[in-house]
Amino acid sequence: MKRLEFVPMTILLFITLMGCNLVPSENKLSIEMIAFNSLTDEEQDLVPVSPKDSIVEKISVNNENKSLIDKGYDKDQVYSVTFNNTQTDSSGTLIVFVDLDKKTVVGKGFTSK
Repeated sequence: MKRLEFVPMTILLFITLMGCNLVPSENKLSIEMIAFNSLTDEEQDLVPVSPKDSIVEKISVNNENKSLIDKGYDKDQVYSVTFNNTQTDSSGTLIVFVDLDKKTVVGKGFTSK
């Protein structure tokens, strides 16, 4: 009786392990986490809840946000990650700009948005 249970369990385990090797796993960070990891400790302390509690938008680079983006950035669009509830009296809302490759932070700052 035990042998009858052992064979199907072994086959199931074998198939599961093979399946794991067939699908390449990439540990990609979300845009929110890329942005959050680029912040200083003081800036991270401003995020009250979680980096996931932020707004990610694909926006055009324009005169309003160009001063916050690296001078060498030459693309017309960028992802903006606006961290909710980070507004202080002396500054605006914390925002981080991430390249379209979703890996490279190209600027950050506070906006009055």
